[in-house]
Amino acid sequence: MRPTRLPPVLPAIHVCAGLVALSCLASVLWTGLEDRPVALAFGALVTLGELTRRTATEAREAAPLGTAGALAYALLGEDAGRPAQHGVAQTVTVVLAASLLGSVPHIARGGGPVLDQVARRVLTVAFAAVCFQPLSSQGVFRDWGGPARALLLLALLAVTALCDAVLAAAPAHARTGWPFGPLLREELRGMVGITSAVCATGAVMALAVAVAGLWALPVFSVPLLLTQLSYRRYAAVRATYRQTIASLARATEIAGYTPAGHARRVAELGVAVGRDLGLTGPELTVLEYAALMHDIGQLSLVDPVPAGATAGLPAAQQRRIALLGGAVVRQTGVDAAVAVVVESQADPCREQPVAARIVRAVNAYEEKARDAGPQGALTALEELRLATAGDYAPEVVESLARVLSRGRPGLSDPARAG
Repeated sequence: MRPTRLPPVLPAIHVCAGLVALSCLASVLWTGLEDRPVALAFGALVTLGELTRRTATEAREAAPLGTAGALAYALLGEDAGRPAQHGVAQTVTVVLAASLLGSVPHIARGGGPVLDQVARRVLTVAFAAVCFQPLSSQGVFRDWGGPARALLLLALLAVTALCDAVLAAAPAHARTGWPFGPLLREELRGMVGITSAVCATGAVMALAVAVAGLWALPVFSVPLLLTQLSYRRYAAVRATYRQTIASLARATEIAGYTPAGHARRVAELGVAVGRDLGLTGPELTVLEYAALMHDIGQLSLVDPVPAGATAGLPAAQQRRIALLGGAVVRQTGVDAAVAVVVESQADPCREQPVAARIVRAVNAYEEKARDAGPQGALTALEELRLATAGDYAPEVVESLARVLSRGRPGLSDPARAG
């Protein structure tokens, strides 16, 4: 497998964000800080948002309060009826300084924001401020009524969110090679959830401060903090649910039906293939759960399959194990879509859902590669390619080859697995 190189889009984003941050900082140092109470208030809000940042890596909006405060400051035109004096440079400088300050405890614990997150924050805030602050300082929006001003802010936030989605999808595409279109669609689909709430809160904060002053900030921060607390509980429930599924999947390993780590390796490699093929978040979740539990039907067998290798069994026996596995999954209360994938993994290829095609191909690859020595991966891929199209979907096999060729460190090597 060839070593991965840093894609050029990543240094470009980082360099662009660094240049923006340095130029804004130099401008503020030269001209001084305007509207210090306003700057301190919004800086404190962004810092609080970073201090309450969620550390889960899968979180789309890890610091919703900090993001809402940063966007509100970028779109702030008045403070209690008085025109705001800060500009684009001060907006970016205050947000960046507050973000770094609030990240200190996370960095001390080894969980601080990565460079991609800092670059996204700088560029999105700079974009929103550039779109709004110059026109606001010239009094263009002074005569705009309440509904018109609200619609303007929401439109600017929508465009800013689109830019943020591109900045999130581009590095992921560059690092992993997954298709850019599905990654961008997944980011845009996430805006329907907490991202839309964050943007709406940012707009409301900017409008409220323009009328009532800085006292509006704590009032509108409380609902977002409570929402974040509820989301944490929901995320904890989801994590427990996933751990329960992983424990059920290990039952075949504990009973000696399958090798240790087999289900986990099939799941992580299957999810990587699913991403390469453009599956969405919910589809990837179903795929992961089905891959973890794809062998659970073996628990119903009287005589274990040697080494748990089902890929070489007769079609009728594979079908029986798949149906037994689907029945077990349905009894556990897991999503019925997972049971469908488990049941159909032994069906003819053209009749399978995409997730079942992936599980079947990845399971066969893992079984063939783990006992084939140093060249096991190449040998297993060649066997899958030479199989008939009814056994393994060609597009899935080629996607598997692409994923393996990238040499992603997060994927386990079945030839080295114990």
